[in-house]
Amino acid sequence: MNKKSLLLVLSIIGIAVLFFSAGLYAGTTAADVIKMENKIYSQHKKGIVEFTHKKHAEEYGAKCGDCHHDAAGKPLELKAGDDVQGCAECHSTAGQKPKGKDAPKLSKKEAIAQYHAEALHANCIDCHKDYNKKTGNKTAPQTCAKCHPKK
Repeated sequence: MNKKSLLLVLSIIGIAVLFFSAGLYAGTTAADVIKMENKIYSQHKKGIVEFTHKKHAEEYGAKCGDCHHDAAGKPLELKAGDDVQGCAECHSTAGQKPKGKDAPKLSKKEAIAQYHAEALHANCIDCHKDYNKKTGNKTAPQTCAKCHPKK
């Protein structure tokens, strides 16, 4: 193979690697605002939360592992571009745990492990309570209407 052909092949490979790398990065980068819609719900009863991912990370100092964890609840060490699963991949039952005398007796930990809404609400509200306690104010919302917009 002559020098011109070799240079052309190497250039094409280099360009292909750049496009492939950019595609991987772009495909796993979180949006600044994430609409928390989920396929496990056929219909939401409340307005869909729009989670300000960038604001939580940059302004409030939330770390990836504060929300993203493994099966044992251990925070994941993530960086921009890492692939993550959605909450419903593990917390796969829609809604909150059933209530009433005929409902299964589940501990809070069991309910969080199974029910999507239990996991999200516990994670968000507990973090908001901790933030408010740490800052000495009540800027982080802790009620339904503060996060869920009216339909």
